[in-house]
Amino acid sequence: MTESEKIDLLLQAVTGIQADMQEVKADVQGLKTDMQEVKSDVQGLKADVSELKRKVSVIELTLENEISHNIMVIAEGHLDLNRKLDEAIHLTSDIKAKQEIQDLYIRRHDNKLRTKGIS
Repeated sequence: MTESEKIDLLLQAVTGIQADMQEVKADVQGLKTDMQEVKSDVQGLKADVSELKRKVSVIELTLENEISHNIMVIAEGHLDLNRKLDEAIHLTSDIKAKQEIQDLYIRRHDNKLRTKGIS
């Protein structure tokens, strides 16, 4: 093989390598474009996560400051109602006991009156 043929073969090889390099460059450019899209998507996700964090903080503050307070107020009200119910039950039992005593007195006096023949 002559020098000229060797040079032609080398030239063809270099030309093939250049064509392959152009394809690689195009692929790299496509990857760069794809990476820019990914970066843009990641930025959007970061913004969304930041907004979600803010909303969660607001919800946590609402739970802590308003709802927990309201639950405590309701619980205190229920305790007060429970105390009042206990007092009412106690008062009712006292009234019932007094009524039973009065019923006994009435029966006793009624019996006394009957025995004397007044009724």
